[in-house]
Amino acid sequence: MQLHQRFIHTAKKYSSKIAIHDIATERKLTYERMLIVTLILAKRFKKIKSQYIGIMVPTSAGCMLSNLGVLMAGKVPVMINYATGARDNAVYAQGKCHFQTIITSKKLLEKLDIEPVEGMVFLEDLVASIGLAEKLPALIKSKMPEKMLMKLVHHGDMDETAVILFTSGSEKEPKSVQLSHKNIGHNLDNIPKIVDLGPDDIFLASLPLFHVFGLTANFWLPISLGTSIVTYPNPLEFKVISGLVKEYGVTIMTGTPSFFHGYLKKSQPGDFSSLKAALSGADTLAPQIYDGFMEKHNIKILDAYGTTETSPAISINTPTVSKKGTVGKPIPGVEVKIMDVETDEQLPPGKVGKILVKGDMVMKGYLGDLEETSMRIHAGWYDTGDMGMLDEEGFLWHKGRLKRFVKVGGEMVSLVRVEEVLNSLIPDDVLCCVVDVPNPTKGADVVAAITSNSLNNRKIVKQMSKELPQIALPKNFYVIEDIPVMGSGKVNFREVEKICRKLSAEGK
Repeated sequence: MQLHQRFIHTAKKYSSKIAIHDIATERKLTYERMLIVTLILAKRFKKIKSQYIGIMVPTSAGCMLSNLGVLMAGKVPVMINYATGARDNAVYAQGKCHFQTIITSKKLLEKLDIEPVEGMVFLEDLVASIGLAEKLPALIKSKMPEKMLMKLVHHGDMDETAVILFTSGSEKEPKSVQLSHKNIGHNLDNIPKIVDLGPDDIFLASLPLFHVFGLTANFWLPISLGTSIVTYPNPLEFKVISGLVKEYGVTIMTGTPSFFHGYLKKSQPGDFSSLKAALSGADTLAPQIYDGFMEKHNIKILDAYGTTETSPAISINTPTVSKKGTVGKPIPGVEVKIMDVETDEQLPPGKVGKILVKGDMVMKGYLGDLEETSMRIHAGWYDTGDMGMLDEEGFLWHKGRLKRFVKVGGEMVSLVRVEEVLNSLIPDDVLCCVVDVPNPTKGADVVAAITSNSLNNRKIVKQMSKELPQIALPKNFYVIEDIPVMGSGKVNFREVEKICRKLSAEGK
């Protein structure tokens, strides 16, 4: 079944159940109510000429309903990042995918203090314009048997594009990733095989849906299982999120390491007692965050690994099968191999190389970029651009982006490894990020950005030298009180690098 058909199946099965607790609007929507609204929206969206329709709405019932309505109309949602450079991102998406209509919210534009882009349609106006003449037919349709209802909405091939997502742009210009119904469906079918999930679960949805982690784990997965979803549009409100988990008895929550770091600091013992799984992704989980949650909440954060191009899940630690420091074992239906960076030979367990993956979760390709697609996918194998290692037990160890390895004096240095060692020596409330700056003699120097100037940097470097070679030790520490973070929760390495290189050039 296509994704919107999965929703229809769920909505018919759990019609009277609360599907969404929308905290921002203080509304509750049953599955039946969602079905009626999506049928109305689908009829509206069908009139739009373009195949693509932009969606720029925070995590909420409105964003989820818009996605469903667009797919039911036989169109493709293009998810637009509103967290940083929203207006530019909207224009970029329109140009890249050749469309004009963008579903958005007046409240969002007011909050961001930006002017509307031509083609924007406001959810508030859409909802206000729905009258009885549209509500009654949708209500009647929603009561039809499932098979009849399926025929009234778009039904197509599983290889059809289900969403366009943009890569983070943390290292270069965003690429438009085409994920099919089959791609995302692979995650929906296989994650419940290894993580105990069912309709009685309550999911927290706070990650942005323009990010693949949020789209799959906070929307499509819970909505296909028939769970209840608690939506909140800002994962950075750490105290509020911690309170919502406790208030609603949330059983499944997801986040990035930087978000979990915030929840750890702002939560009270007992806030997370209802959780049966806390899943971390999008970045490497620091040991002190893992240990902190164990100590404060007796919760084992399950580190996972995925990419935008793989819908996203590649490997997951589960409540029953996990190993600290790894990103778990590959999920069912996923093949992983480690390749030598220079020879492209497959490496045995215990050796670090490029991570390549294969399975139905691998994207269709980058829209309008055949060259980049062919560079990344060979005979079904997707080159993640990440470095890692499989151990003897089949657990995957993520060693960072290949681009986060730098040559210093002819030697390869892992910036992620330097970060790990530095993290182990600084206080829990201090964040760090390691990047490189140009050095005319050695090619590059390793430097660290930290959020506090109260550390004894000389002492830290001396301690780091016990675990790292001289060339890997940070030559400078630059204090950046607010390390730039993207809307997805990832550190914006490109911005950190720019700041550090500027400070380095100024001789600071």
